[in-house]
Amino acid sequence: MSQNVIPRVAVRSTAFGVLFMAFFGTLWAGIGIGGLQGWGFLWLLILSLMIGIMLLIGGMILIKASRGLSNEMSEADARRSKRVGMWFSVIYGLEGALIGAASAICDATNHFDLFFPVMGLIVGAHFFPLAHLFRVRTHYIAGSLLCLLAAITLLMVPARVTLGHHQIVAWWTSVGFGSALILWGTGAAVWLTGLRLLKRARNGFK
Repeated sequence: MSQNVIPRVAVRSTAFGVLFMAFFGTLWAGIGIGGLQGWGFLWLLILSLMIGIMLLIGGMILIKASRGLSNEMSEADARRSKRVGMWFSVIYGLEGALIGAASAICDATNHFDLFFPVMGLIVGAHFFPLAHLFRVRTHYIAGSLLCLLAAITLLMVPARVTLGHHQIVAWWTSVGFGSALILWGTGAAVWLTGLRLLKRARNGFK
């Protein structure tokens, strides 16, 4: 393959990264909304969905735009693509197993309030091998921020807070909205990377 060719898979991998961040960022926002126990449910839900949909559209635009790119890859790139796919599955499988174990332990010990901060630590940690696997430095930042957020939440934020006559699950709200912002921001950064790749591909990798 010519060194001046950016293959379709390079742009599409960033597009799928954006889609993942859109979905999971919105999911974390839902956790934050749940922690508020009914406060601002409708407006926060609408806002979260709007942000998620905007990122989703951005990812789909990258996928559509990549259709005109070459699908040619060198043998070395093809082998690496297979390894990436294999390790991606392993990383996500391990993450899912750890989250499932954390859920079972928190539920069995009657400490389910702990679950989402612990899940934040697990999700944050999984970004480090992904950063190495995909060679994306932004993932190191996302992983560090997610782990730091979860740790600060557990160490410095009370589990529940009563405001007036309304109680909120502060751990869920803090880690939920914080993680959503981190993932959405990461998704936006990955989307910009995809746009740059697309521009370079169209300009002959200049």
